[in-house]
Amino acid sequence: MAGVIQIVPVGSTARTLVREIAEPLSAELSVQVVFGQPLTEPSYAFNKDRSQYHSSAILRRLAPLRSKAQLGVLGIAEVDLFIPDHPFVFGEADREGKVAIISLARLRPEFQGAPQNTDLLRSRARSEAVHEAGHLAGLSHCHDLHCVMFFSSSVFDTDKKGFALCHDCKAELARLHERGG
Repeated sequence: MAGVIQIVPVGSTARTLVREIAEPLSAELSVQVVFGQPLTEPSYAFNKDRSQYHSSAILRRLAPLRSKAQLGVLGIAEVDLFIPDHPFVFGEADREGKVAIISLARLRPEFQGAPQNTDLLRSRARSEAVHEAGHLAGLSHCHDLHCVMFFSSSVFDTDKKGFALCHDCKAELARLHERGG
């Protein structure tokens, strides 16, 4: 194992889904996963003009939860996230702060008007969680559209990429582990 990532539910996120994210993180990134205490609903991050939540504000609340021994903290939220100059984000990572967050809101099939599908939501959540945690492990975006580190601009990109690293990203992760992150 190359480090520990703490997963923290934010707000009303279903704890069962949070727990199901641990296995692909551990398998793809060779990290140990621990679960932190949930944060309350992030009303402090709500932007009334956009009716969305500023992801960076939530990252600032997650940062103090990381112990020095941990590679990072990954928050899992239900709320719709944004960063300035983007209509939305599925997630955001702050490598320097060693924190990341994903939102389940736009990963839900019903957000696009499709019927509820728990298996599809679970798959998308795993993909985006591994992607953001991959940034915490030191990986950058990848040009391989089937690699989990490919930047998703839509849920269809997320569906295509799955939650596995490509050969090049696996090699880069191994190099990062050898150098100690």
